[in-house]
Amino acid sequence: MADFDAIVVGSGMSGGWAAKELSERGLKVLVIERGNEIVPERDYKDLTPPWERPNLNRVPEDEAEKDYAIQSKGATYAFGEITKQYWVKDSDHPYENAEGADFEWLRGYHTAGRSIMWSRLSWRLGPNDFEANAKDGHGVDWPVRYEDIAPWYEHAEKFAGVVGQKEGIPHLPDGVFQPPFEMTPAEKHLREKVQEAFPTRNVIHGRAAHLTDPTDEQLELGRGQCQVRNQCHEGCSFKAYFSSLHATLPAAERTGNCTIVHDKIVHSVEYDEETKRVTAVNTIDQNTNEKKRFTAKIIFLNASTVGSTMILLQSKSDAFPTGLANRSDQVGRNLMDHVSGAYASGTLDMFHDVKTYGRRPTGIYVPPFANTTEFDKPHLRGYGYQGYSTPVIDRRAALKGIGQEFKDRNKDKPTPWNVGLYAFGEVLPYPDNRVTQHPTKKDKWGLPLAQFHGGMRENEIAILKEARKEAIKMLEVAGCKDIVAPEIDPTRLGNRIHEMGTARMGRDPSTSVLNGWNQAHDIDNLFITDGSFMTSSAAQNPSLTYMAFSARAANYAADLFEQGKL
Repeated sequence: MADFDAIVVGSGMSGGWAAKELSERGLKVLVIERGNEIVPERDYKDLTPPWERPNLNRVPEDEAEKDYAIQSKGATYAFGEITKQYWVKDSDHPYENAEGADFEWLRGYHTAGRSIMWSRLSWRLGPNDFEANAKDGHGVDWPVRYEDIAPWYEHAEKFAGVVGQKEGIPHLPDGVFQPPFEMTPAEKHLREKVQEAFPTRNVIHGRAAHLTDPTDEQLELGRGQCQVRNQCHEGCSFKAYFSSLHATLPAAERTGNCTIVHDKIVHSVEYDEETKRVTAVNTIDQNTNEKKRFTAKIIFLNASTVGSTMILLQSKSDAFPTGLANRSDQVGRNLMDHVSGAYASGTLDMFHDVKTYGRRPTGIYVPPFANTTEFDKPHLRGYGYQGYSTPVIDRRAALKGIGQEFKDRNKDKPTPWNVGLYAFGEVLPYPDNRVTQHPTKKDKWGLPLAQFHGGMRENEIAILKEARKEAIKMLEVAGCKDIVAPEIDPTRLGNRIHEMGTARMGRDPSTSVLNGWNQAHDIDNLFITDGSFMTSSAAQNPSLTYMAFSARAANYAADLFEQGKL
């Protein structure tokens, strides 16, 4: 008899959703987390005053270089003395780049994974995103369409809480929104001028997973309203932004059906050739090296794109000599991310007397328009812009004074606004952009190191060049002066922390790993719902899509379980 009805490997963005849905359907669920336990009331430091933070919240350079060489440079927005605990020590968790590759693997091993440190932007993919591969022949066709996922986007938005405003944009579908954070006058001006000059473009409120008008269910889980502090990457003691630690895991645990274990590294999944099912998960305790085996009727892999891929590759058997569920040779291939490294900013010399209060945790967005509402572009697919505006404070021109006198002299000093647009572009699925097992090198637990191959290519470079040019045009039509737009500097694969695609879903078992329900083609009781399943990347941040697919797959698995098929 199995120890559990279902095992979920990983407690992050997608794993939390799988655990919640399965537990609420009555299955006995085990969540296996490879890292340590995080308790918000004990471990969050976001309420620590700046003057009480060691080293003014800076990690000493020698420590950063020795232990966090990748994390400190790639996650600068969220890496500091009080947040380094959320990022792995690179010295303890090495990986390798093959010749010509330069992947940046940014990760956190602890309860809720990177759902503690994410940027919370929550966009739906549109109908065109699910059809793009089929239309231009890159990658394989998605086995689903937008209409299949739309109800699950709504399900995820209602529970998680997403701010936004209905815009009626077909390729960026509206959702279930809580009230958005207000645009600044500079952003409203930009929106007016851009949409007037470019009728095919939009400037909209950011859509982010924050609570501005919490529901009763959200309040019952101990979540509160956003305090507009913009310290989200430190962990929010008010639990106002969505993470599995604040929402899905507590929802799973309150059913009485969910058990969570920590410090257990999954090194392999067992496969029974007679039943053609996976039967057990083998773990190593990260502190003691004790080995432990857990059995279940259903297994969900949610260990992150690279983590789940390495588990599959490590799970070899006579039936799957190159890795579990890898008869198609697609496990590890088609590694995608988003590409950035093109931006423009300028000064808007107006609204001098406007004051803003609070620090919004999100800004504005320009949804993709290239190859969506505008065509004849020198690249495939498209890009969107994440934007901001802020009053310009010229410290050199500050009026003299001290204390209250200084404040009084400067509070009415006219200040222009700085407006910026940062591009995020789609990365195509390339079979040779991949992660494999290193042939000789192992980590301190005896597991093969991940080895990365490939990088950004001509299409991604072309996207950034166009995005830079178009950002300048939009700032110009808004009347911005002193526009700064450096030459493009493409981000490396992994740097945007949106890695995906290494166990893609598809219609044909010979060219994909999963079917349209996130279920392995050849193994009925194996599901993968982290970023591995993505068939294309689109240009939108992917986490809301992970949530929707995870909830959908978990309910499908629960249906099969109730029918006695799993």
